[in-house]
Amino acid sequence: MYHRYIGDKAFYRRVFGIAIPIIIQNGISNFVSLLDNIMVGQVGTVPMSGVSIVNGLLFVFNLSIFGASSGAGIFTAQFYGSRDDTGVRHTFRFKLFICTALSLLGGAIFLLGGSGLIGLYLTGEGDAAIAAGALEYGLKYLAIMLWGLLPFALTNAYSSTLRETGETFIPMVGGIAAVCVNLALNYVLIFGHFGAPKMGVEGAALATVISRYVELAIVAGWTHSHPLRNPFIVGAYRSAYIPARLLKTIIVKGMPLLVNEFLWSCGVAILNQCYSTCGLDVVPAMNICSTLFNLGSVVYLSMGNSVGIIMGQMLGAGHSEPEVRDTNRKLITVSVASGLVFGILMAAVSGLFPEIYNTTDSVRHLAAQLICISAVMMPFGSYLNATYFTLRSGGQTLVTFLFDSCFMWVCCVPLAFCLSRFTNLSILPLYALCQSTDFIKCVVGAVMLKQGKWIQNLTV
Repeated sequence: MYHRYIGDKAFYRRVFGIAIPIIIQNGISNFVSLLDNIMVGQVGTVPMSGVSIVNGLLFVFNLSIFGASSGAGIFTAQFYGSRDDTGVRHTFRFKLFICTALSLLGGAIFLLGGSGLIGLYLTGEGDAAIAAGALEYGLKYLAIMLWGLLPFALTNAYSSTLRETGETFIPMVGGIAAVCVNLALNYVLIFGHFGAPKMGVEGAALATVISRYVELAIVAGWTHSHPLRNPFIVGAYRSAYIPARLLKTIIVKGMPLLVNEFLWSCGVAILNQCYSTCGLDVVPAMNICSTLFNLGSVVYLSMGNSVGIIMGQMLGAGHSEPEVRDTNRKLITVSVASGLVFGILMAAVSGLFPEIYNTTDSVRHLAAQLICISAVMMPFGSYLNATYFTLRSGGQTLVTFLFDSCFMWVCCVPLAFCLSRFTNLSILPLYALCQSTDFIKCVVGAVMLKQGKWIQNLTV
C-alpha cells in the first residue's frame, strides 16, 4: 500500500523539479495579489467591492486564455515527449493566433458592456449610494485594465509552451519580476508616495498593466534569444502555416477546453452573482475569502499543471499503461495531501486574516465563516484539479467538458439560482450547499480515472 501511493526519491525529484518553479511563481503572484488586495482594501470597502467585481469578470477572460492555450498545449507536451520540434512550433503558432483573437473579442465586450456586467453584482440589499460608488470605481479600474489583456494573453502563449517543453524557470523569473513591479507600483500609485499622484484603484490597475508588459518582455525576450534551447521559436514568425490535419485535430480536441474554461468561469461568475443577492456585504466578504483561498490553493493548483505536463510527456513517449497509472496515482496523492495541509492552515487563520482589511465588523465576521467553508472543501478541490489535468493530458477534452463546465451548468448554477431566488437562505448555507456539489464530482472523477480511456498517445 505504501509503494502504491508513495513514490521514491527519483519520482519526487522529477515532480518537484517541474512543480516547484510553478509553485514559486504562482505563490509569489498570489501573495502580491493578496498585498494588492489589502492595499485596495485600505482605500475603503466600496472601492474594494468595485475592484473585486471587475476582477471576477476578468477571471472569465483569463481562464478563456488558459483554455485556449491548454487545448494546443496537450499536443505541445506530447510533441515534446516525442522530440518533434516542428510539431511544437505549429502548436505555438496556434496559441498566438487564438490568444490574440480572444484579447480583441474580450476587450470589445468589456468596453461595450462593462457597466451592465458590473451592475449585476450590485442588486443585493444595502445603501444605493454604496452600489453607485462601487460601480463608479469598477468602471475606472476596468478602463485601464483593458490595456493589459493582450500582453497577458501573449505571455500565456509563451510561458505555457516553455513549461510544456520542460522550461519552467524562465516563466517563474518573468512572473516574479512582474509581481515585484506590480507591488512596488501599487505602493507608489495607490497611495501617492514619492511625489506620484494618489490614484487609488486606478493606480492599482495601472501598476498591473505595466507589470504585464514587463513579464511579456522577459519571457518572450529570453525565448527568442535562446533558439538552441527553444528550437520551436526558430522560424515561428516567418509563416502562419499550420498543417490542416493538425489544425483540425487541435480544434476538435482543444476547442472543448476553451469552451469548458469559458463556460466554467462564467458559471463561477454567475454563482458569485447569486451570492451577491444576499446583501452588499457579501461582495467584500467573498473578496476577502477568495484572496486567502487563492493563496492557499497555489500548491495543489500548481501540482495540477505538473500532472498534466508529466502525464502528457509520458503518453507522448509511449510509456506502458501500468507505469502511467502508477505515476498518476502518486501524483494525485501529493496533490490531495497539499490540499489537506493548506485547508487546515486556512481554517487556522480564518479569524485573523479579515482583520487586516479596513472594513466593517460584519464583513470581517462573514468573511471568516466563508473561509472556514472553503477550507473544508480544499482537499476535494485538489483531487478534482488533479483528475481534470489527468483526463486532459490524454486528449479527453470532451469528457473534461462534461465533467467540468456541464456539471457546473447542470447542477451548481441551477442550484444557486433557485436557492438565491426562491428561498430565504442566508449566504452561509447557500454557499455551503453549492460548494458541497464537489462531492458528486469526486465520485464521477474516480470512475473516469479507473476506466483509463485517457491513456492514449496523440502524436502517433
